[in-house]
Amino acid sequence: MTMPPPDSTASQSSRTDALKVAEISSWVVAAIDDEMDNLTLVTKVLTFNGATVHTAFNGALGLELVRQVRPTLILLDLSMPVMDGWAMVAALRADPNFQKTPVIALTAHAMVGDKERILAGGFDGYISKPFRISTFLGEIIRCLTQSAQQA
Repeated sequence: MTMPPPDSTASQSSRTDALKVAEISSWVVAAIDDEMDNLTLVTKVLTFNGATVHTAFNGALGLELVRQVRPTLILLDLSMPVMDGWAMVAALRADPNFQKTPVIALTAHAMVGDKERILAGGFDGYISKPFRISTFLGEIIRCLTQSAQQA
């Protein structure tokens, strides 16, 4: 999908400024996952609800994508080739331009303690795969709301 150049005056002073939770049509989402089926499903659900979605297949391509489109939200798998989600979120948090961009882990890591480890690792939320299409959007909103309350 083609996007106009990012608005350089856009502020990311807080997570709630960066993402208007109730206005899904304003969302620009970067979805990064090495499984095409997951990217297709995420894209279909979010675009059906009005969001703009850009995709990448690994963290290295994801970083390039994020720098190009400056999304309001990032959905990020943890286990990918080339650069995994852990390394990508660390790179994002080290970059002043993306320190406050919400990043939600979308991952099959669902063992006891994984959620806490993911949140401690710089992610703003956690959604386990496989996810339910009927609750996916609500889960994203829940993660964003909880993250904004803790910010």
